[in-house]
Amino acid sequence: MKHLLLLPVALLLACASCASAGSPVDVRARILQLDAEWSEAAQGRDVDRIVSYWADDATVLPPGSPPVVGKPAIREFVAKSFQTPGFRISWKTNDVVVSASGDFAYATGTTTASNSYRGNRMEGSARGGLGELDGEPRCVSDSCRAV
Repeated sequence: MKHLLLLPVALLLACASCASAGSPVDVRARILQLDAEWSEAAQGRDVDRIVSYWADDATVLPPGSPPVVGKPAIREFVAKSFQTPGFRISWKTNDVVVSASGDFAYATGTTTASNSYRGNRMEGSARGGLGELDGEPRCVSDSCRAV
């Protein structure tokens, strides 16, 4: 059960992403927009939509657990998280840093994950590395640590 309590924190990572065109300001705005959409998907518990924000070869680095690599494994990770009784997750992106060329970015933020299993609640900080797939921003790397 500990595994499922910690892993969902990585899910929250504000992983919007980079775009091949546009100024860093435009890319930052797009990342924040995608992050809000991703958060909405998490609130709606829409596993397929949630997973769509990750690149096919993305890696999630949950605290105290092995890396979760690739969309199939990430999908399983997300689905198992939502099977935890009362599981909820929310996050807020605090900063987005975009390269001058606009082709790479990372986002940092905070997350809260909770469930009804013994009233567990976890807060953490998160960082997501961002990339692009078919012109759409995608998360390529998520990491999180409990605080």
